[in-house]
Amino acid sequence: MSLKTTISSENLPSHIAIIMDGNGRWAKEKGFMRIFGHENGTKSVRTTVESCAELGVKHLTLYAFSTENWNRPKLEVKTLMQLLISSLKKEIKTLQENNIQLNAIGDLKTLPEKVYKELLHVIDETKENSRMTLTLALSYGSRDELINAMKLISDKVKNNIISVENIDETLINQHLYTQNLPDVDLLIRTSGEKRISNFLLWQIAYAELYFTDVYWPDFTNENLYEAIINYQKRERRFGKTSEQLN
Repeated sequence: MSLKTTISSENLPSHIAIIMDGNGRWAKEKGFMRIFGHENGTKSVRTTVESCAELGVKHLTLYAFSTENWNRPKLEVKTLMQLLISSLKKEIKTLQENNIQLNAIGDLKTLPEKVYKELLHVIDETKENSRMTLTLALSYGSRDELINAMKLISDKVKNNIISVENIDETLINQHLYTQNLPDVDLLIRTSGEKRISNFLLWQIAYAELYFTDVYWPDFTNENLYEAIINYQKRERRFGKTSEQLN
């Protein structure tokens, strides 16, 4: 029996974020080049996206390429960019059939022109879809995001558009890449690593963290269900006591 049947529809995480880790190690352990792992990881992306949509999750954010990933071997980076283009072209049909809107966050203009144009094309083609928002974090780093937000806010203060007294959480949120997304409820990281790796540092302030030893290419819908069931067993207190919640 699938774990899906034990998931409560009344306590679903509204926003799930995933650090898709372990592609390279998965491939190396099988005697292949790292890129083979990235190629197989796309299957887990499709499975996870479709499963989240079926469950009723409204927002799914995937850490696809970090600012630090630009420092990887040039061949790997080039191949990853080519894989991204082919995946976008291939998956637009799946997004449309499942009524899923594509979104992207990060320093997107640092992406190769072909990748950037294809990304904008798919975002535009799916903008009316409403079942779920799939966000790809590309050329993304949370510290860079926060620095960018501080610069934007500082410039507005300098030009008397806003005052220092008006700076609060809402204002900062409005200047982040994720301004149109809710805070993360559940953060999943695969491959056994227990780090955040500069991902959505502001947005996961009260997120539940879930780590699994499963490499990303082996991550199935059952692994996703297990993470959500684990989330549903937790008590989210947001700084309060259990007695206050009850």
